[in-house]
Amino acid sequence: MDTENLPELTEFERQMYARQLQLPEFGMTEQRKLKAATVMLSRVGGLGGTVAILLARAGIGGLVLAHGGVIETENLNRMFLAYREHLGRPRSEVFRETLLRINPDLKIVAINENVTKQNVVSLTTQADIIVDSAPEFDERYLMNREAVRQNKPLIMAAMSGLEGYVTTILPGKTPCLSCLYPEPPEYWDVLGFPVFAASATLVASVAAMEVIKLITGHGETLAGQLLYCDLSTNVFQRMQIERRADCAVCREK
Repeated sequence: MDTENLPELTEFERQMYARQLQLPEFGMTEQRKLKAATVMLSRVGGLGGTVAILLARAGIGGLVLAHGGVIETENLNRMFLAYREHLGRPRSEVFRETLLRINPDLKIVAINENVTKQNVVSLTTQADIIVDSAPEFDERYLMNREAVRQNKPLIMAAMSGLEGYVTTILPGKTPCLSCLYPEPPEYWDVLGFPVFAASATLVASVAAMEVIKLITGHGETLAGQLLYCDLSTNVFQRMQIERRADCAVCREK
């Protein structure tokens, strides 16, 4: 990122982000990098929506959001961007409104569609970093392929029940999603997976920090590592992962 042309912070922003500006090795330049960056998120529910909230409060400059459908009653146990009065309204519209209440300076592109072959290129080209929080592996594979093709970082974040998984994918340097899962896991149930808001929020917090670390250079990312957590047993594991020489997506990177 060109540090010479970073946007300046307003006095309000200096006050709003004062606490994070106190972090060692995190200063005005890092905060301005956040303001200059745009992040794309697929699905903005319990996991992706919480990532969006955390990035909005941290001072990200832009968000590109893809999530189809309308707010339903069963969404309300985990979607912090939605409230009862939003039932029946388009999800992307509701998410945009709520995020702008948190940070009115955000630049938001929101479409009421999930990621497809038809829109994946236009969505991902608008962002500096991609966050994959989609339940459908078809969507995940589309974004992974585009991240590799465009040489853009991708944060893979997933959860089911009380388990969570996060890794940071750097094309040409780390395993991509297809290295880890050449085929969708047989156990992955996208139609009715259980979820507590607490587990979605934990995974989202890790994913949001991965985005912040990638943009600012502050801290150590999960590049080349898979973080696994199980809140039912309080087990956390960080595992080294390797690229596959025969990966159909990233082998030539």
